[in-house]
Amino acid sequence: MSDIVIKAENLGKKYVIGHQAERGSYTALRDVLMHNAQTLWNKTKDLATGKPIIQGDTLEEVWALKDVNFEIRRGEAVGIIGRNGAGKSTLLKILSRIVEPSTGRVTIEGRVASLLEVGTGFHPELTGRENIYLNGTILGMTRAEIKRKFDEIVAFAEVEKYLDTPVKRYSSGMYVRLAFAVAAHLEPEILVIDEILAVGDAQFQKKCLGKMSTVAKQGRTVLFVSHNMSAVVGLCRSAMLLELGQVVIMGPVKEVINRYTLTAGCETSVDLERLPHGGSGAFARLQMLSLFNDTGEPTGTFPMGGTAIMRLRVHCHQHMTNFEIGVKISSWAGVAVHYFVSTWEGMRCDLGEGIHLFEITIPKIMLLPGKYLIGAWVLREGNPADDHVQEITTIEVVGSDVNGYGADFERYAYSGCEVYAPSHCSIVKINE
Repeated sequence: MSDIVIKAENLGKKYVIGHQAERGSYTALRDVLMHNAQTLWNKTKDLATGKPIIQGDTLEEVWALKDVNFEIRRGEAVGIIGRNGAGKSTLLKILSRIVEPSTGRVTIEGRVASLLEVGTGFHPELTGRENIYLNGTILGMTRAEIKRKFDEIVAFAEVEKYLDTPVKRYSSGMYVRLAFAVAAHLEPEILVIDEILAVGDAQFQKKCLGKMSTVAKQGRTVLFVSHNMSAVVGLCRSAMLLELGQVVIMGPVKEVINRYTLTAGCETSVDLERLPHGGSGAFARLQMLSLFNDTGEPTGTFPMGGTAIMRLRVHCHQHMTNFEIGVKISSWAGVAVHYFVSTWEGMRCDLGEGIHLFEITIPKIMLLPGKYLIGAWVLREGNPADDHVQEITTIEVVGSDVNGYGADFERYAYSGCEVYAPSHCSIVKINE
């Protein structure tokens, strides 16, 4: 039997999306009737020919994946990395047989277990015990197999106390623990994991990595999508970098991650409305982030010891008390290396409804040379984040003789070390 368990040949996935044409302030009744009749006719034709019915006056083709070719061998643990929208989740859905490719083919040898979204296949009204049997059956386990592994699944998930409670009352952490436990104990030839470490505490994340490492050592194949580069390095020996639906490079994991960090661009002014947001957004929403140096020049590159200025625009939907705004700087390993928080800097205020602009000044940024991710949040003090964006843009820190002794900090660039010394900041509210 061949050692190649997954082979993709000219793989592509196309989606067709609809766009609504902008209407004028005045539309005649006959135009409305003609438009509705044409829409009904188009939908009837699509239904008769088996095409998907898509709303919109104009259609656009979007290729989530295009001309993807790769081979994965038995027992490999492969990390799949790339920015949001690169096509990682679409690829995993094709490999999991959830969606069909538009072009090309993929050959898979062996049983596949997938964990693509938290609680996929769970019924909220059923108990944890019932969902183990339900989800295990959906994943391809027999009832005898589930019964044999039941105690091991429950022990791994650590939900014994709530086993007979409907899962709709579970926290997100309990949900993902149970979902991962069922998928990981399927004993598949191929285990597909998409961002499972985005949920759960540090102890659970460590347990997940340990389980996936055990699966790989047993000769089974693991495909692991994550933005946590340290987790990818710890689990995988090889990796694949996707950009705009295409494979840029596939090879040793550190080589691929270095390519990822080096090619990631920096936007000095980012419209946050086009990025994924977290939180309820009921009170406020982040709108724009801009980067400047101490002379007011837009830039995302700063020397060690130089001044970095960030301007963050926030729209408050209603009055906010005990307002807090924060910026996070993370390494490419997904590790937060600095937090700049308004309440930590002594800034406490209430904000009225409307647009507010904040300026965060870091007078002496002390990070080793390399690229770093910027995230931000807004909340009412003591409450969960009302709105947050994890990956806004990148900044690059370049080496300089910050101590005046001719120190060569550049040789530490992309070495896996990030923090050199603490940085401090000031945060003030300014008029836009």
